[in-house]
Amino acid sequence: MPMNFSAIGADNGYGEAAWTHRDAIVYALGVGAGQDDPLGELQYTTENSAGVTQQMLPAFGVVLGMTYARRPQLGDFDQAKVLHGEQAFEVHRPLPVQGRARAATVVQGIYDKGTGALVISETTLTDADSGDLLMTARGSLFARGEGGFGGDPQPSQDWAVPEREPDTERHSHVRPDQALLYRMSGDRNPLHSDPVFAAKGGFDRPILHGMCTYGITSRLLINALCDGDPARVRSMSGRFTRPVMPGETLTVRIWADGAQAQHQTAQFQTADSSGRVVIDRGTFGYSGQP
Repeated sequence: MPMNFSAIGADNGYGEAAWTHRDAIVYALGVGAGQDDPLGELQYTTENSAGVTQQMLPAFGVVLGMTYARRPQLGDFDQAKVLHGEQAFEVHRPLPVQGRARAATVVQGIYDKGTGALVISETTLTDADSGDLLMTARGSLFARGEGGFGGDPQPSQDWAVPEREPDTERHSHVRPDQALLYRMSGDRNPLHSDPVFAAKGGFDRPILHGMCTYGITSRLLINALCDGDPARVRSMSGRFTRPVMPGETLTVRIWADGAQAQHQTAQFQTADSSGRVVIDRGTFGYSGQP
């Protein structure tokens, strides 16, 4: 069965998501919080530290949508050959450390990339009690081998690396068992844990979740630009360019716009231990000093 183009714009209903402060902590540990300094990120990793208010890392909202929203019927193709292409989110209200939400996903387009098909979708996360919109997430999946159907190419987006050295860099080591810890937040794709399944996708061992790399990057950006306050995050986007293997060290290169306005924007790239870019075309929106 080829790509299901009738999925574009179809109403898939919604799924119910629920989480607690424990899920917030498990996610934070899954994206490396506390590894370098167990006392340095207590706002993410503890719920009962004196003088510290627990906060939720906003990228967890994307994970909730991916886990609980009803998945569109995209067609019957080899899931081992599907990769995460791009991911973006916009925060409308800070995600609480515990709550309930409705998650709904709609396919916005399926584009022909020649060697594969790119599926772009939008997911909304809405507070189940108040009806307030918490987050809008937009992502893409690249299905290798499903292109060549004569469809439209992906719309282009402007982005360029600034012509100067990064204003700052942040680093985080990826533990050898990071994928096993991260999968406890909901993504049980065997591509990240089962060597037999990973081999079907052309990898000699399981790779790190793209959303784990994204979550680590988000955490480092918050620490670097928001003084560790996730409530100041407004948006984030990036393109996954190559897989990350557990055991690597990630470096986030950050170019801030230098503005003193209330709403600020930075550009970033994330690179692996060899300096190869693994998240490109990154943008990060955040509020100035509260």
